[in-house]
Amino acid sequence: MKKPNELSIAIYAAKMAGKLITQQIKRKKIVGYKSKVDFVTNVDKNSEKLITSILRRNFPEYGILAEEGTRIERENIWIIDPLDGTTNFMHNYPFFCVSIALVENGKQKLGVVYDPIRKEMFYAFIGKGAFLNGKKITVSDTKRLEDSLLVTGFYYERGDIMNKTLKKMEEFLSRGVHGVRRDGSAALDLCYIACGRYDGYWEYVLNPWDFAAGSLIAKEAGAIVTDTQGKELEMKKSSILVANKHIHEKMLEIVNDVQN
Repeated sequence: MKKPNELSIAIYAAKMAGKLITQQIKRKKIVGYKSKVDFVTNVDKNSEKLITSILRRNFPEYGILAEEGTRIERENIWIIDPLDGTTNFMHNYPFFCVSIALVENGKQKLGVVYDPIRKEMFYAFIGKGAFLNGKKITVSDTKRLEDSLLVTGFYYERGDIMNKTLKKMEEFLSRGVHGVRRDGSAALDLCYIACGRYDGYWEYVLNPWDFAAGSLIAKEAGAIVTDTQGKELEMKKSSILVANKHIHEKMLEIVNDVQN
């Protein structure tokens, strides 16, 4: 029997989870609290069950690392965020997605991010480029930091990390950038870098399920992907800086959390 195609199964799983999520958006959510501002809903958990069941059925030999607790350690591992942008989803704010990545020996092999509201399917396979609904995408060609539109995010901490991020936002704005957005879904922010809607993105703390798929999509679209110290991004809790080749170094000078 022919082995199923990893990318096509990941896309299918993301679509099925997206359908489940959109069916629930106007219904009452059952909410749990990881912290005062870090939520989980029944939809997050149901989406994770659906995705993992599809992936396990097709690839029983692969491991899983998923946000809501599914853990199976293997050499090849699926990294899953079943609903990235839970707070947005809770408030019926239409900016959230499903994120699925496949990692082999710590290196990303493929990434899929699906926005079920706009029906936008972003995906990439290592060395093959990045795509949106089947069409190849590339990062912006904005050459000056002053002409850029940036995006950032806050970790679920309202102290030092948030204050540092706000300080950097102020510094970017003082440099004359066109704007700094905060949308609430790291995976979609990375895909918006990939297709040129944003020019640069940084965040000081992210978990691997937040960026494993989106960072590969951005990289395959031509972005420079590092942490906020300019080092290679690893598949663990990390900071992140992603931008086109023209402004990455200029952003790094500002966001580097060692020097500033």
